[in-house]
Amino acid sequence: MKLFNYLLKDVTHKIEYYSRFSPSPMSIKQFLDFGRENACEKTSYMFLRKELAVRLANTMREVTLLPANLQSQPSVKLVESWYSQSFEELLEYKTRSPEDPRTLYDFLEILIKIQNRHNDVVPTMAQGVIEYKEKFGFDPFISSNVQYFLDRFYTNRISFRMLINQHTLLFGDTACLAQPKHIGSIDPACNVAEVVRDAYETAKMLCEQYYMTAPELKIGELNSKAPKKPIQVVYVPSHLFHMLFELFKNSMRATVELYENSSEGLPPVKAMVTLGKEDLSIKISDKGGGVPLRKIDRLFNYMYSTAPSPRLDPSQTAVPQTAGFGYGLPITRLYARYFQGDLKTSFKKTFATPNFELTCKLL
Repeated sequence: MKLFNYLLKDVTHKIEYYSRFSPSPMSIKQFLDFGRENACEKTSYMFLRKELAVRLANTMREVTLLPANLQSQPSVKLVESWYSQSFEELLEYKTRSPEDPRTLYDFLEILIKIQNRHNDVVPTMAQGVIEYKEKFGFDPFISSNVQYFLDRFYTNRISFRMLINQHTLLFGDTACLAQPKHIGSIDPACNVAEVVRDAYETAKMLCEQYYMTAPELKIGELNSKAPKKPIQVVYVPSHLFHMLFELFKNSMRATVELYENSSEGLPPVKAMVTLGKEDLSIKISDKGGGVPLRKIDRLFNYMYSTAPSPRLDPSQTAVPQTAGFGYGLPITRLYARYFQGDLKTSFKKTFATPNFELTCKLL
């Protein structure tokens, strides 16, 4: 018991030390420049061994500031244990020299291990919020605090995984073999319409599995920089795919549930891709019946969802879908804002059906 208390105190002290540092701001241009011109595994190692520890320590420090009743929920404690374990593993590299041939290999392996460990952070933390709500009900003040915390928590997670992805893709054994033109996870010439179609097809497959039908897609492009040419931008395709997939899932579910008994069939989901001088805009619209205006703000609230509350299956090996946790739209907005973009809603005058407009900032 004395040894356990000593180790716990030692970890707490290290968390306090590393949380004094602020995470380094990272832009897509910085990621791109490093991968394209100055990629050096030793430099990346020296940066990440502290930067990742700083990010984990700051996150764990904020978890301790959560309301005690929320922090004590089993799923929240589980997430906390994952962060603590990853933090301790990273600290083992504090004094290991990059000149040791085993160091860089071991570091790469531990990053992959940490990445896999954190795969289920989003649904597990969501489950913790559900556990709290079932025991203590809904409190507007607590909800506001949870909203603020989770925005920061998930933004940090996006950045954390982006840093790990760049290192493992640039310096791992399979370094960009599948996508040789990519700079880590960044595509310097990302074909936006292709990602839109990929996200739609994946959401369509999921929709057909559940509802046995799915609306079709109508896609349009407006390239103000190079008319009649496909729209290509510098971006992270996996981020763009994730955001569009969530938006298509919402549109398809709303459309099918409103028109499933209609003799006229399902109206299509529309996607309009527009490239301006400074921004890329993707507008997703549907005729799924809309949302009451008084409830629009709830769409981005982590403690609100229009779908039935799901349950995590401990035996499940794949990451469950986030629909039902109420996290699809708020996390999509965080992905957009991570590289200075945004996700907003707009309305047609005739009815309260929100069009979701995803904006991505150009380099």
